[in-house]
Amino acid sequence: MGKQTRARVLGDHQAMAVARNIRVSPRKLNLVAQQIRGKKVERALNELTFSEKRIAGVVKKALQSAIANAENNHDLDVDDLVVKEAVVGKNLLLRRFHPRARGNAGGIEKFFSQITIVVEEAREEKKEDAKPVKGKAKAKPAGKAPARKPAAKSKKEAA
Repeated sequence: MGKQTRARVLGDHQAMAVARNIRVSPRKLNLVAQQIRGKKVERALNELTFSEKRIAGVVKKALQSAIANAENNHDLDVDDLVVKEAVVGKNLLLRRFHPRARGNAGGIEKFFSQITIVVEEAREEKKEDAKPVKGKAKAKPAGKAPARKPAAKSKKEAA
């Protein structure tokens, strides 16, 4: 008697890797994550390799882990992998202080973050069944504008 295994959250053609406790703010990490979203894995690795951001190395390591998970655990073809998701989230927050004048203290917050990378096997298949639509869809006419109320007559005109 043990715990039952959790149901698989991802699809059959997906693999995931999570890097936690990364010492950078989520806002800065998201800048690097935006560079790789939706790209082929090979291109994403090249962009991370030559990126000037300090944190790009950690993101590259997480991406390589996701690729290894796809290949070894789920038998996916590495050449067809695409970065489906790169989600950045908050993690720890260290609070420090900086002494200020007259015995006061200025607060310093050191953010930690985490990144979840999901890669998906995208097979390129030609869809020949789809038929082209003839002509363009016509826009519906707007119709008549609603009638306006007549302007109220002033007291001079009424008399």
